[in-house]
Amino acid sequence: MADTGEDDGTRTGNRVDIDGDATGPVIAGNYNVVVDAQHGSTVTVLMEGRRPRPRRRDRIRLLPRRQGTPLGRDADLAAIAAALHAGESVQLWGPPGVGKSALLRYAARTLDAGGDGVVFLDAARREPEDLAQDIFEACHSTGGYAPSRGELPQLMEGVEATVYVDNADYTAEQLRTVMDAAPDALFVFAGREEVLQGTDGRAHRVEGVTRDAAAELLTRELGGPGDPDLVTALWEAAAGTPLLLLRAAAVARLDPAAGLPRPGAVRELLHPLFDRLDEASLRALHLLGTFRDAELDPEHIGALSGTPDAAALCAGLAGLGLAEETELGYRVADGVVAALRERQGLRPYALERLCGYFADWAARPETPAAQVAGHARALEVLAELAEQSGRADLAVRVVRAASPALARSLRFGVWGRLLDQGLPAAQRAGDRQAEAYFTHERGVRAVLTGNRVLAAVLLAEAGILWRQLGDTQGADAAANAQQYVPQEPGAGAGSPDAGSPDGPGEGPANAPEGGASDLGSSDLSSSGTDPGPLQDPTAGTAPGTPSPEPAPPPETGASMPTDPGRATPDMPTVPSDPGVPVASDPVSASGAATSGGGMPVDPGPPLGPASLPPGAADLGGAVVTGGAPVAGVSAAVATALKVAAVIAALTIAVVAVQQSQDGSESRSATPVSGSTTMDAGFGDPTPEPEPEPTGLAGVWWSSEGGGIEFVEAGAGRYTARARDVCGDTVTAEFSGGGDTYSATAPAYDMSSGSCGEVLGQVRTTITIGEDGDTASVTREMASTVREGVTCYTCTPFTLTRAS
Repeated sequence: MADTGEDDGTRTGNRVDIDGDATGPVIAGNYNVVVDAQHGSTVTVLMEGRRPRPRRRDRIRLLPRRQGTPLGRDADLAAIAAALHAGESVQLWGPPGVGKSALLRYAARTLDAGGDGVVFLDAARREPEDLAQDIFEACHSTGGYAPSRGELPQLMEGVEATVYVDNADYTAEQLRTVMDAAPDALFVFAGREEVLQGTDGRAHRVEGVTRDAAAELLTRELGGPGDPDLVTALWEAAAGTPLLLLRAAAVARLDPAAGLPRPGAVRELLHPLFDRLDEASLRALHLLGTFRDAELDPEHIGALSGTPDAAALCAGLAGLGLAEETELGYRVADGVVAALRERQGLRPYALERLCGYFADWAARPETPAAQVAGHARALEVLAELAEQSGRADLAVRVVRAASPALARSLRFGVWGRLLDQGLPAAQRAGDRQAEAYFTHERGVRAVLTGNRVLAAVLLAEAGILWRQLGDTQGADAAANAQQYVPQEPGAGAGSPDAGSPDGPGEGPANAPEGGASDLGSSDLSSSGTDPGPLQDPTAGTAPGTPSPEPAPPPETGASMPTDPGRATPDMPTVPSDPGVPVASDPVSASGAATSGGGMPVDPGPPLGPASLPPGAADLGGAVVTGGAPVAGVSAAVATALKVAAVIAALTIAVVAVQQSQDGSESRSATPVSGSTTMDAGFGDPTPEPEPEPTGLAGVWWSSEGGGIEFVEAGAGRYTARARDVCGDTVTAEFSGGGDTYSATAPAYDMSSGSCGEVLGQVRTTITIGEDGDTASVTREMASTVREGVTCYTCTPFTLTRAS
């Protein structure tokens, strides 16, 4: 059953159970997708008369939660009202804690809406394309429908709503794209940086409150007036920031004998507040800190922290300035995570329990898809923690459980982000079934968002992976979806997609243009984040695909400590991958590896020798377009090629490096074999120590994940062994001198699922840096057998010497 929306703006979700043969249809543009949690989703095309007809709501009213009146904001409210009265959108901007969110929420509830009504949304860690779908659903009864990129502005034409968007930390271009999705609406954004300007609207800086407002805030919180001189000094020290003043009042309220803190300590009040919390409150705050900037429903906070009345407890934390209430639940307030990291004695949450809880919840039939999408950031954080802890299996479990519901939520941006985490995690975990599933679903998503090159490549990969697993249902679903890959401009009129803007990501000619339904993605990117490489379907890892926009900046707040524990019986227990960040992180005195510069992460009992996943490195994969029609894929649609002799393999000769459990510098080398059988040619599994490598010789870790061993074969020559896509064991030979070495090998047409004709030669060049321990890798088409063959995945990456 598709999502439905009532006229009051409420939304209900879909049901999906990954433990069974869960299926369910959703409609995106002219595509009908049956979401299958086991074998991959199927795609068909709906004729015009069968497509949903969204109905505009008579009353648009999606308001924020109620709150108290923000103090000292009359001038700010007047500025917002003036801009809206003049028909201009406006952006509120200022530092964290200054009161932007409170002001925005109050404005949404109190200012004259005019026009057709009010929509309030929270954009924190959300893709603009998903925000555009939110706006559409708030204004229409949709019946579970995501309109195409070209159709969305048409459906929103004439909708004169006022849309308030909190935490809209977007670029100017992204703000414009959101506004273009509702061309007749007015927008009020709140964000940290000033980006709205010119004809797009006006920016209004939100500053600290006045001295009188600060005195009124402290009087309200303390139940009476404070010493006027001390109040003035605190107001000056806090620069009028309401969050800091709220914390100052909280310290005095929790310890009346101590009174208000000294002005010089107003920015250092978190530790005194922690000291005054009871165990339950500190435990709940610790949980919120573990999830960093993600918001959690009180139901989950209570279940995981053991708090009977989590909603009331978290409301109390918000009143102390330690948590922030959101539309979904609560998230930790600004600055709290960094302070919690400094606190001693916090017992880390078990990572396995967190992952298991949310995986089970996301997979339940009664869990609405909209709720899963709302917690997508929390799921993303869990997958990151699992990867950083060397537990790729737990990351796979979380993403696999959430993927069907995210697809059915029609939030293709966050769905793509999670799939982009799941695929490399599955490869690192050696979970071939999950790898096939994630590859398949990324291909289906690429069809829906109009990324024709990526769709063709991924679905071809998925078909081969399914066949290798003996899953004919999955292979058939991939082959079926492949026939609906959007075509490039000039495609034949007989195609269902030819010349029609009916995929959510397409423009008028089905060519993605980075707009509302697929922001930040191109033909070669699954989502706004770069998931890592595309590759040969039989390999266990994928070479990188370019992303037109930079990856999101690193988190300013680091994660709280976790205890990964041991793998659950129903999930594969695999060695951790030295290619993930935890292997190269510093090791604390206790032996716990730090996670992304944040709290130490206890990886729990060792899971066995560290190892590389099957097909850990790929120095030669290529994706090209061009050539004659092949096997159901029309001309100019993506063709997957494999460079046979250049290290894109199911199993490659590598040596894994494992940190000793006690955190010392000693390391052990263990040869690896992949999930498929192949003699890597190492012999004894515990080789004798080798001389310090020189030149290209030795083991190198790839920035795209995994590693490769180069063996010196003579003056200026190095070899690496692999099994290619054709099933042959090959030896790639790199030759050169000084710091540059290259190899050239054939690129095979793989669109039919097996080795086809040779369409060209790809040259892979490795250039060692001045330090001798890093190298850059570039790939290019050295020659082609015909015009029009273009390499799309010949993107550069780096190698770091491991031994």
